[in-house]
Amino acid sequence: MIQRTLTVLLFFLVSFLYGQSDSIAKKEVDTSKAEPSKFDKFNKKAEAFFKKSPVPIYSHTPESGNIFGITKFNILSLSKKDTISKPSKLSEVFTFSSKGRINVSVSTDLIFKENNRNVIAYVNYQKQPDFIFGIGNDVKKEDIEEVQLERIKFFATYLFRFKKHFYIGVPINFSSYFNIETEPDSFLIQDDVTGLDGGISVGTGLAFSYDTRGNRYNPQGGAYIMTYIVTNPKFLGSTYQYSKYEIDARKYFNPWLKHIIALQVTTSNTPGNTPFYELSMLGSDKQMRGYFKGAYRDHVLVDSQVEYRAPIWNIFGAVAWIGTGRVAHEYKDLSLEGWKLSYGGGLRIRVDSKNNTNLRIDYGFGPHGISGVYFGFAEAF
Repeated sequence: MIQRTLTVLLFFLVSFLYGQSDSIAKKEVDTSKAEPSKFDKFNKKAEAFFKKSPVPIYSHTPESGNIFGITKFNILSLSKKDTISKPSKLSEVFTFSSKGRINVSVSTDLIFKENNRNVIAYVNYQKQPDFIFGIGNDVKKEDIEEVQLERIKFFATYLFRFKKHFYIGVPINFSSYFNIETEPDSFLIQDDVTGLDGGISVGTGLAFSYDTRGNRYNPQGGAYIMTYIVTNPKFLGSTYQYSKYEIDARKYFNPWLKHIIALQVTTSNTPGNTPFYELSMLGSDKQMRGYFKGAYRDHVLVDSQVEYRAPIWNIFGAVAWIGTGRVAHEYKDLSLEGWKLSYGGGLRIRVDSKNNTNLRIDYGFGPHGISGVYFGFAEAF
């Protein structure tokens, strides 16, 4: 673990030094009259390719195996007449893995009416083996179980701006879990865990956000807070009655040049008769990187991370982060013990100069052999 930590710190130091030298060099050279270099010409063509064509992707985790797929990511303006609204996002991804995972997803972050309206939505289909250590924070990696399941999920939030930087709106949730298969001696069967037979969730509630970021996909400063209160009652058609509360708070600092320090704290709670597949889950490609999502799960989740983002040269940048998190049955069960550690580094390649948006490749770690490689567009948070 010490060796890995030193490697990440060394990677961070080299990135910082290169970023400094690149910034100094730009001040010393007047490029206004210089001809574009071969690299700049190539990069311009590459950007045009990224904007028009799907991109092949690859990642790997010990649980999922080799993951192959294609993705498409675009930053666009919804109206040429609206010159005030921030750019919107449209993203599509299709992946399959050597261990049977299939993932098809379309997500949007649409901004219109001069920043007065915002629609955040995604629709997703998954067919995958889900790997679970158990339910709770004290479960062990050695007790890992494989659960086969399929899922269709749609989640959308329509937000209205009621004051500068403040939004309020209504979220809509629909999900269906089916074809769930477990090991014969699974703890899910022995403990008669809610959700073993699958089910449907239909819910709505209230959403609130505060956003002072200038760039939503590569923030250089500002703050962001997103809060969801969603309930899934039986009278709307839900198989199980439960709720979900989420808070995602972020802050960005620009201490010098183009170096960014990003902070994030999140928490969620799922009170009620919550099925195991809708509990709060630790790990993903954006939070607690290195942990596959849902290995640790329970009603309550708390996690946080700090990330340093530095330019290296031209379109290239690098990041290093460290994070911690844990789950619990209730907030009162949280203690100073049992917190999981996530750390790692990544490469950034600018693929949209106009909107300063990056392709990201991250390698996350945790103790006891936890690791994962992630490929995506825009920053993790």
